[in-house]
Amino acid sequence: MMTIDRVSRSASAEATRVHRRRAVAFALTITVFTMWIGTVTPAAQAPTATPTPAAPATQTGQATGAPAGRVDVGAAIYRKVGCFQCHVNEAQGGANGPRLGPDPVPFGRFTQYVRRPTGDMPPYSEKVLSAQDMADIYAFVRARPRPPAVSAIPLLAP
Repeated sequence: MMTIDRVSRSASAEATRVHRRRAVAFALTITVFTMWIGTVTPAAQAPTATPTPAAPATQTGQATGAPAGRVDVGAAIYRKVGCFQCHVNEAQGGANGPRLGPDPVPFGRFTQYVRRPTGDMPPYSEKVLSAQDMADIYAFVRARPRPPAVSAIPLLAP
């Protein structure tokens, strides 16, 4: 009787170890694939025409010490690198990430945190987001409209 218990416990322990190894291998594969996609995709894209300077209405950042950023380009980068997954489509924040706009932290602090975050956010190095990309994302975040006042929403008005 003891032999059967030992064999069954041993088999169960081995199955658990195999399951853990497979789970770790799967997670590692997904992580490597995701990082590979992020590094391969920009190089694989067809070259585009020389960008034209954005109109003054789409640039922002001069008042905060941030380099000039392009709102439309920042919106595309924000979605491309996955910011929307935690901070939601309009940088209003969600269950996994705080609100970023329309009044973000100063550009220097914004860049510092994106490069070396302290929470669950992954770091975005210069290889992933250039300084101009950061300025563009910052311009997008700053350009987000303010939410309406609670009193302006009929279902929420007192």
